[in-house]
Amino acid sequence: MKISVLDDYFDTIRTLECFRKLAGHDVKIWNDHVQDVDVLAERLADTEALVLIRERTQIRTPLLGRLPKLRLISQRSVYPHIDIDTCTRLGIIVSSSQHADTPSYATSEFTWGLILAAMRAIPQQMASLKAGHWQIGVGHTLRGKTLGIYGYGRIGAVVAGYGKAFGMRVLVWGREAARANARADGYEAAASKESFFERCDVLSLHMRLVDATRGIVKPADLARMKPTALLVNTSRAGLIEPNALIDALRAGRPGMAAVDVYEKEPLRDANDPLLKMDNVVCTPHLGYVSRDEYELQFTDGVRPDRRLCGWPAGECRQSRCNGASKDLILIASTTNKKGPAVRPVLDHFSDHSVSVGQRFLFAAPAALFTASLVACLASPTAFWPLPLTS
Repeated sequence: MKISVLDDYFDTIRTLECFRKLAGHDVKIWNDHVQDVDVLAERLADTEALVLIRERTQIRTPLLGRLPKLRLISQRSVYPHIDIDTCTRLGIIVSSSQHADTPSYATSEFTWGLILAAMRAIPQQMASLKAGHWQIGVGHTLRGKTLGIYGYGRIGAVVAGYGKAFGMRVLVWGREAARANARADGYEAAASKESFFERCDVLSLHMRLVDATRGIVKPADLARMKPTALLVNTSRAGLIEPNALIDALRAGRPGMAAVDVYEKEPLRDANDPLLKMDNVVCTPHLGYVSRDEYELQFTDGVRPDRRLCGWPAGECRQSRCNGASKDLILIASTTNKKGPAVRPVLDHFSDHSVSVGQRFLFAAPAALFTASLVACLASPTAFWPLPLTS
């Protein structure tokens, strides 16, 4: 099978343990970032299975229409960069694991690293030392301060635990369900969004970017923050209204920011206002970028004791495979395309009274990869409705 992997900047995937499972397949790994449709169409002309590293490349209708051999797109996590309806119409399976029971510890740890770096101005102090100077100021410790978690999901809960370990008071805001979960875990839920922004010394965003959360952080919210407060965003730039953070930092509320995500990525404009601010720590979307996380992502779904639906053998429950569960609904459609790449998946579920044309993908495309191609693919399922917290 002809497999293409995009945006593997440092040629990491071929060095992973799981990559050996692709022996015998024709694998092409691209290390640069290209968004030009003509270039991508030429590169991927013969590709049957496309593996994406998160949201680095937009896979839109103009490109999909020029890839007649493409049968599978696989990745991990959310998929706003893929035109799912077009994939459905063209009979392209999309498989994206939401890793429901596994938070990204890489992102959680990185978030905490940014908090420490920003509160103690570590990058600025390092730059001063390298320039031949000594200390340039006095930082802030964390103990006894209030850590705000906006979005108490998988990552938010882990970061809250780090805050507790550092002796911080943890304050949570989000949907009612998220606040209830936080209270059940022993944390305080803010009385209101306004109170939340006013009280936090460190405020970290942990939400998925969907229509309901786009621009959820308003200029008025930021204006309520303390002049000594730190805002941290390792989730998505679109959670904050465009330009609101830059304007707020210039106005002095909050006094600091730590940012790992941007409206346009990769960010290569050295004159971007955030990069010019001394009170901002900026990193190039490194949250999930670790060897351990890559190994987890690209091995996900290959355990030999799993059946196609991603559940242990003997536990492939229909409610977990047919979209009936509120947790699990799969994102691409087999529609009426019954070619050799799709037939094994359909046949596997023939005993579950599932319509061939149903708009759910029921399995990891293990049947497509006789030598466990799924090792380099994301896990089989995508969850819907997607929680607003990550």
